[in-house]
Amino acid sequence: MNMATRTDTRPSTPHVADSHELIRVHGARENNLKDVSVEIPKRRLTVFTGVSGSGKSSLVFSTIAAESQRMINETYSAFVQGFMPTLARPEVDVLEGLTTAIIVDQQRMGADPRSTVGTATDANAMLRILFSRLGQPHIGSPQAFSFNVASVRASGAITVERGTAKTERVTFTRTGGMCTRCEGRGTVSDIDLAQLYDDSKSLAEGAFTIPGWKSDSFWTVRVYAESGLLDPDKPIREFTEQEMRDFLYREPTKVKVEGVNLTYEGLIPKIQKSFLSKDKEAMQPHIRAFVERAVTFTDCPECGGTRLSEAARSSKIEGISIADACAMQISDLAGWVRGLDDSPGSPSSGYAMVAPLLAKLRHTLDSFVEIGLGYLSLDRPSGTLSGGEAQRTKMIGHLGSSLTDVTYVFDEPTTGLHPHDIQRMNDLLLRLRDKGNTVLVVEHEPETIAIADHVVDLGPGAGTAGGTVCFEGTVEGLRGSGTVTGRHFDDRAGLKETVRKPAGALEIRGATAHNLRNVDVDIPLGVLTVVTGVAGSGKSSLVHGSLGRAPDAAGEGVVSIDQSAIRGSRRSNPATYTGLLDPIRKAFAKANGVKPALFSANSEGACPGCKGAGVVYTDLAMMAGVATTCEECEGKRFEASVLDHHLGGRDISEVLAMSVSEAEEFFGDGEARTPAAHRVLRRLADVGLGYLRLGQPLTTLSGGERQRLKLATHMGEKGGVYILDEPTTGLHLADVEQLLGLLDRLVDSGKSVVVIEHHQAVMAHADWIVDLGPGAGHDGGRVVFEGTPADLVAARSTLTGEHLASYVGT
Repeated sequence: MNMATRTDTRPSTPHVADSHELIRVHGARENNLKDVSVEIPKRRLTVFTGVSGSGKSSLVFSTIAAESQRMINETYSAFVQGFMPTLARPEVDVLEGLTTAIIVDQQRMGADPRSTVGTATDANAMLRILFSRLGQPHIGSPQAFSFNVASVRASGAITVERGTAKTERVTFTRTGGMCTRCEGRGTVSDIDLAQLYDDSKSLAEGAFTIPGWKSDSFWTVRVYAESGLLDPDKPIREFTEQEMRDFLYREPTKVKVEGVNLTYEGLIPKIQKSFLSKDKEAMQPHIRAFVERAVTFTDCPECGGTRLSEAARSSKIEGISIADACAMQISDLAGWVRGLDDSPGSPSSGYAMVAPLLAKLRHTLDSFVEIGLGYLSLDRPSGTLSGGEAQRTKMIGHLGSSLTDVTYVFDEPTTGLHPHDIQRMNDLLLRLRDKGNTVLVVEHEPETIAIADHVVDLGPGAGTAGGTVCFEGTVEGLRGSGTVTGRHFDDRAGLKETVRKPAGALEIRGATAHNLRNVDVDIPLGVLTVVTGVAGSGKSSLVHGSLGRAPDAAGEGVVSIDQSAIRGSRRSNPATYTGLLDPIRKAFAKANGVKPALFSANSEGACPGCKGAGVVYTDLAMMAGVATTCEECEGKRFEASVLDHHLGGRDISEVLAMSVSEAEEFFGDGEARTPAAHRVLRRLADVGLGYLRLGQPLTTLSGGERQRLKLATHMGEKGGVYILDEPTTGLHLADVEQLLGLLDRLVDSGKSVVVIEHHQAVMAHADWIVDLGPGAGHDGGRVVFEGTPADLVAARSTLTGEHLASYVGT
């Protein structure tokens, strides 16, 4: 074979293609950005810093990443684009040097009951192929191991027109792995009939206790009462066996009610279709409360919660079924797969023919461990993952990707990570960069900012006080820049000289939720308690799963405030959620001598064009819907006549456009002075949300912002014990001190505060620490330390103790 001779004849001058080394942004005005212009180096790690609301996400996600995705979408055909969201061009003058953007954000994964950690990655697909090749007994293709595929059998006659037409009898079978009882969900529901009706009453007397089922409802109660199948005047407990069967289980049957053809259906299937087929989290609060009261979900007795058919569970590799493999902790599963790879590799063993598959599967599982998610299992429902866990799960596919020269965009990737795990996350970010990619990270954690090649600091404040670039350059340059981030970059909270004394305790005994190992612990009352430990050590299981159920918890009034999505319509905003809008509407009404309902975009004052939404949603059938600003009210949401009414020189739309800080000043003094509104605004400012606009849609808030909004709302309640889940999420270094002051004020006012937290400043400020571990998953679940922060630092007996000691400089 002839080998071509290669001579290095590189030109002395660089090629023109190598000159595109920067992403250039000029004149960015998205959200609060004020004509921002930056130059971001490619194939480097750039971290964007600044206080919450300074414009980091507006620049990175809403400008750079959004334009990259929009331009990529335009390369597809019009037909394909019809199934994609319609993206508007960002408000920016010039964007140059963009590459394909891959966004790895903290949006929680869908709560579909059949979506798991395994199906959200390639791990389940590879396991199914592995078991279809090596599982004994052999039961079929990879579909036979999928709980999303049902088994199908069919037969019939077909006519083959070839020469002379000939009719043949054919049969078709497809073997799927879905459990027939639970249909791949893993759980079955049991309905408490006593929650659906009062059997001592007749239908005519209003026996139904289902929300929304009123006696005059044509589509519900009257169908049963006037169907002719049941006696509406007989108490339900006196129904005959046939009547009870028709009442609860009858197949859909056509009946006439007042001459109208309607469909009668048994109560049980009707409830299952109208309530149980919907996502519980999307229900209105009173409907959700009814479902939680009336329906119990238990593991499917047929498949034991594995979601798989008996045949899929019967096929095994070295004594392990695919159900067993998916139930393993991923770190253990990685070891088992590695053992298969080390098995005798002769062709007759079968392992040689799947060696590439085993190598890929091993790499995927090792990536889970490497990224700090080794404590999960592949059968974990994806909807139960936190925002940080969801983001890291999305990273799995990118770690082994062959793509280079793309732009990875991360939104606070250290969220939910113990200081011990942050170094591993930093290593992964650097690996992505070293493969030749541009890595853009929005981050507050100083350990991650420290590894940046380039820093862009936005500010100087939040909302209208932000939106400008305060610094561009190296980390060392940031330290000496004099910006808010630079001044606080090396801040370290010290240990308290004296800690508060407990005023009692909530006793937790024998806690076994998830990975907890029969934990006994006392949570002191009247102090600031911080629960720590590596991700997956059992913190949330102990606090959310056990503390609220402690024998004394009911008397103390436990208020749990997490980062879950705030439920509501797309009209919901901070003003409506906190109840702030009520005193504002009353103040406007009193000042103008009109009804308060005029100042509600959901009532009489709503713009008739958009019905108070501010935008008009156009359904384009098969294409993605489009939202356009209402031309009639120009997005202000109110009728023009309503905007003629003023309070303190402002109309209601101008008030809703204010930030919390502006509104606090506006309603605190002068003509617009409204004490009830000012109290709510004061609480919002106390939790670090001074930059939020009163009318900002709740769907635009981050997990940390949602939690702090809930905290501000609950601060007005009389709960005695407050539980907070990582309240520092999304907080700038300068804002952490304000949060600590707020926690102190809560405790000093007589509350007991329990915080799940990784931030060392909060740990150092605690009166009492409960540390779980020593590891994650089955390596955790134990209390490894109880005591004061000073004792934890002095002992250095746990990972948390070591990192806290390093943080406070002892």
